[in-house]
Amino acid sequence: MIAAPSGFRRNEGMGLDLGWINRIRVNRSASERRAASLVKRRTVKKEYQAAWLVKAISLIDLTTLGGDDTPGRVERLCMKAMHPLRSDLMEALGVAVLRTGAVCVYHEMVATAARVLNGSRMPIAAVSAGFPAGLSSMETKLREIEVSVAAGATEIDIAITRQHVLRANWTTLYDEILACRQACGAAHLKAILATGDLLMLDNVAKASWVCMMAGADFIKTSTGKEVVNATIPVALTMVRTIREYQEQTGYQVGFKPAGGISSAQSALQYLTLVKEELGRDWLEPHLFRIGASSLLTDIERQLEYFVTGAYSANHRHAQP
Repeated sequence: MIAAPSGFRRNEGMGLDLGWINRIRVNRSASERRAASLVKRRTVKKEYQAAWLVKAISLIDLTTLGGDDTPGRVERLCMKAMHPLRSDLMEALGVAVLRTGAVCVYHEMVATAARVLNGSRMPIAAVSAGFPAGLSSMETKLREIEVSVAAGATEIDIAITRQHVLRANWTTLYDEILACRQACGAAHLKAILATGDLLMLDNVAKASWVCMMAGADFIKTSTGKEVVNATIPVALTMVRTIREYQEQTGYQVGFKPAGGISSAQSALQYLTLVKEELGRDWLEPHLFRIGASSLLTDIERQLEYFVTGAYSANHRHAQP
């Protein structure tokens, strides 16, 4: 389960408002200018950068989604998630306790993760429901979700059926997400838009709204398998829909960029975006995650440079 502060209300969704959806328009040029401004003008240095990078570690969904995944790899991933930073660096930085936001694995690997993480309260996210294409039958999708939850998944990441967006079948998309949310039970649902397949920012905004209306707890950019994954303009579009949804309903929905976020600098860009557009409240694991596999290694190298003044080789850092 996502650890949330007392009083936090999980998104309960709302009825599908097609009038609102059909009126949505996104100014691509303005979005790209704003995104460029955030990247170029908002920077942090020295001890402030180190503090932000430590925060970024706590927001990572440490991920392995390879066709060659094995129980041994998932075990190493879980151990790295529980101990993401070397003890000498933690001591030098004055950090007593640190772990990643969650581990993220294929639904077949949930039982392995649950065995390793037993009693740790570390969230386990499973990619289910026909990931990454999302083209399985609804019966298969819902059964995969149920099996993942039964095996110990506390969060479910599902890829939406992109053709519903491309054909403007908003009612069908709404019904799909609603059914998946119900199959999750107490587990939280992250709806992956696969934004690289949606062609237009209008589609990204509309799909975001439909998923939130259907009760998604998070909206996520990408599966990591598309040709184009997370980008700042797309992320800007999504976080603004989250802000508008909160203003209209009172519910805070989480945001997860994923795919291609492998450098500490790129992670800082997404933290800056969320801080600027949504505010400090969103910089916590129950509302913001970064889907990544290799990002943690670069953050650890940057923190070692801050502490020692020298970069270390990648092989000195444990690989998940």
